[in-house]
Amino acid sequence: MKRHALLFFLSFGILSCFSQNRFITDSLDVYIKREMQRWDVPGLALAVVKDGKVVVSKGYGTREAGKTEEQVDENTLFQIASNSKAFTATSLALLEYQRRLNLNDKVSKWMKDFKLKDPLANDDIRIRDLLSHRLGFETFQSDFLNWGSNLSRKEIITNLRTLDPVYPFRTQFGYCNAGFLTAGELIPLVTDTTWDDFMRYHFFIPLGMSHTTTTWSAINTDTNACKPYTVVNKQLVQVPFVNVDNLGPAASINSCVHDLSHWLLMQLDSGRYNGRFIVPEPVLETTRTSNTIIQDQHNPYFPSRHFQTYGLGWFLEDYEGKKIISHDGGSNGFVTTVCIIPELNLGITVLTNTDMNYLYASLRQQLIDAYLGLPYQNQSAYNYQLLSNSWKREADEQKNEHALVSLNRKPELDLSQYCGTFSNPVYGRITVKEEKGKLNIYFSHHPLLIGHLEPLEGNDFLCTYSDPEYGVKKIPFSVTTNKANAVTITINDAIDFMPYLFTRTN
Repeated sequence: MKRHALLFFLSFGILSCFSQNRFITDSLDVYIKREMQRWDVPGLALAVVKDGKVVVSKGYGTREAGKTEEQVDENTLFQIASNSKAFTATSLALLEYQRRLNLNDKVSKWMKDFKLKDPLANDDIRIRDLLSHRLGFETFQSDFLNWGSNLSRKEIITNLRTLDPVYPFRTQFGYCNAGFLTAGELIPLVTDTTWDDFMRYHFFIPLGMSHTTTTWSAINTDTNACKPYTVVNKQLVQVPFVNVDNLGPAASINSCVHDLSHWLLMQLDSGRYNGRFIVPEPVLETTRTSNTIIQDQHNPYFPSRHFQTYGLGWFLEDYEGKKIISHDGGSNGFVTTVCIIPELNLGITVLTNTDMNYLYASLRQQLIDAYLGLPYQNQSAYNYQLLSNSWKREADEQKNEHALVSLNRKPELDLSQYCGTFSNPVYGRITVKEEKGKLNIYFSHHPLLIGHLEPLEGNDFLCTYSDPEYGVKKIPFSVTTNKANAVTITINDAIDFMPYLFTRTN
């Protein structure tokens, strides 16, 4: 899902690759097709830009699993999710260059009603803070509410004031989609142009990104768009396109490798595309300057890697003496990556249509190592083994929980005593109902989502969400005077790490 991308980005596996020419010219297609089978990836698209030229721009596999006539090509659309952030950050840096705002402006200068719960952050938060994930929140905090919900952009921004910070302001990296949304929604306040139109007129049109869009309806109706997939019980399962229009500046761009190769060419040519300046070079440098430390310690898997930071819309790290500038994106059924290495004059983008793979990042690293001339070692195979072990542990835990369910134990209370409306200050309301002898949870801001509950033991239930992206989770109720007065809801870490306590309303 959207976050497999980020979760795995922070800990790559073993290094790899051939000499660049041999791997690109002789081995690339064989490698990709073999590894797609290993990871069960239906469709993949790749673009490689080197020395001002597009050396690879093509698709592999199919847009829909099993339909051989629906081949992925260089124009096939994928949701690129958080790779939208570099576009948003570049836009704000461009407005600073044009002296229409300053990245160190207080957010309240432009968005008068913006508030946060932490008094220090509320009084001093700057645009730069929004773009560098240092608001004091845990990674993905509040995305249970934000991701795929029926809230508007304004409502998500307003709801930030309900969040209790996990860390002191500006002391810790915490990936915040709502923060990037807020930054992007400053654009209409400064320019009287929507974020969506700003993307179109400042990037998509001048870069010839004619297939790139910003809305759910655009990809949902495009005839050359990949279908999204996840894995449930070791089986590939198609899921709907998630609608994240409300998180637009953080996550809503749809694109293809043909278009993204133009974005890479511009990034690697000091802001020029086809000889014309799209973005002044100082703007690009602003986005590539470190703002937040993520980790600053030796990595045993990568002896030549010493730090990882976040700029503005980009992850930054050193590798073999080179500066790697990259970002991953994950949405329901998609994981993707965009990467530039200016010292090699190299750009890479990999797009895939299942969210349960790490091939997208393994291939990126394989290509980097190839262009560095490092010895070959199959990083995809290594990462597959690593993640297979993790997935097996998760599957074993679920197997044990389902074994408890199969015992058909009765909960401590009559099912009716667990029913009612419960509220959380961040999310809002959920409703627990008894239907046909079973309990179901309904979510006010996700009207298509249902949590199906089965008794485990005591007041604990196993919740299987109707949307497989939310997972299968243990849900405990708190009970007083023979009635449930609260319930703690958790979902897949890929959406939100945090538990949310809902208390019974009067």
